[in-house]
Amino acid sequence: MSDPNSNPDLGAPKGIEHAGVIDFLGFDAGAAEVVLVMVERRPWRNVEEQLFQLQEKLNAYLSFALDGEMAEVYPQFVGKQLKIRLECAEPPVEATLDFLQHVYEQSSLQGITFEVEVTGATCGCGQPASECADR
Repeated sequence: MSDPNSNPDLGAPKGIEHAGVIDFLGFDAGAAEVVLVMVERRPWRNVEEQLFQLQEKLNAYLSFALDGEMAEVYPQFVGKQLKIRLECAEPPVEATLDFLQHVYEQSSLQGITFEVEVTGATCGCGQPASECADR
């Protein structure tokens, strides 16, 4: 991904617990899409609180994208496909899956791709999931 202004405030706190902050914004030229990334570095141990924080962050991201603020700040992204990615240190626990599926479905209705990427996951063999031959 590239964009010299892809991270508006490098000093701002990051994570789903900071609803008013865009963790990362970039442009994936290969896919021709704008990618808004939100980060959850914590384990999914306090699911009720984390789901509330995730919902607040998602609402802020959707508002930023759909209410014209992103177009105002980044006019070069007007008309581009949008993806929102949740990057997690650990796989989401079962209690989050219904909510994440709902987000996926509702985002699709707006023409927005939603995905979850586990950045610290390993498969059963201990290799990073992206490098495991058993996948």
